[in-house]
Amino acid sequence: MAGKFELKKAKDGQFMFNLKATNGQVILTSELYKTKASAENGIESIKKNSAREGAFEVKSNAKGEPYFILKATNGQEIGRSEYYSSKGAMENGIESVKKNAPEAKIVDLTA
Repeated sequence: MAGKFELKKAKDGQFMFNLKATNGQVILTSELYKTKASAENGIESIKKNSAREGAFEVKSNAKGEPYFILKATNGQEIGRSEYYSSKGAMENGIESVKKNAPEAKIVDLTA
């Protein structure tokens, strides 16, 4: 069973989505998009790029907590993870995106 993309409206009326693993945990969050069509294109980009070698950039926040950014081929950020407690947990998050994103269904919560 694959995860799912939940497409929703942000408070300011823009659109965004979360990729959730099969257990319901959020494993990737998008940027804000001005239109629903742009957000849907973002989902397709994540499906495509999640399997691409070198698409994930590993970073740490000011507290040293690791996280990752998924980038498109043009280098643009298309999604980022939450902060993890350890490098191993973050690596599991990357594997979860690789496993869940390509086949994930889109659940439209904007209506």
